[in-house]
Amino acid sequence: MPEKEAAAKKPALARTVKDKWRSKRWFKVRAPGLFQHLELGETVANEPEQVIGRTLETTLPELSGGADAAKAHVKLRFRVERISGDGVAEARFIGHDLTSDYVRRLARRKRSKIDSALTVTTKDGVQIVLKPVAVSEQRLQTRLRAELRHKIVSTLTEEAQQRTSPEFVREMLQGDLSKVLAHGVKTLYPLKKIEIRRSEVLGTISDEVPAPETAAPVEAPAPPEAAPVAGDASAA
Repeated sequence: MPEKEAAAKKPALARTVKDKWRSKRWFKVRAPGLFQHLELGETVANEPEQVIGRTLETTLPELSGGADAAKAHVKLRFRVERISGDGVAEARFIGHDLTSDYVRRLARRKRSKIDSALTVTTKDGVQIVLKPVAVSEQRLQTRLRAELRHKIVSTLTEEAQQRTSPEFVREMLQGDLSKVLAHGVKTLYPLKKIEIRRSEVLGTISDEVPAPETAAPVEAPAPPEAAPVAGDASAA
């Protein structure tokens, strides 16, 4: 008798189980204006508030559609800050990393690797933590490594002070900043490679490009007034 009662209860219990995935929805995640508001991907949640604070990671080629194929070792990090009116999760850029295998290939045997860490402040007041790495063709003396490290730190500090945060980040990710560093240390020693292996943005980078739904409408210019015609009675 008890077995029959248990068997009768099983179907009723199965009907009470809720499918948690049915109550979830997908949210598109959009990059900030620094990256032309490109779509980063999608994330799932029950409520929009659960999406805020989530971090996403992508590479430069993935974000640019393969345009930067040579920079597959550059990983970008984003954090969702808010949900826009159209239900899209707006993310901000919080930093980047170089893949560990790429950094290992740089520092091979019989080479000197120079690591540094510093915090710079851009022209518009945004603080960014930088961790540059430099590699030489051969082993260097301790004194020369210290001089090169000091030169790299001072150059990065000066470059940040002369550029806004969007300009500085763009040059950092595209490799232009590495060229500036290589030129700056050339008088001390021509290094084989200088990279910013990691960055962390402590503030919020201003968006130079407005989001599509918030872009201000462009007003059409008013038509020029017609010049009065000589002899016209209405012009009198």
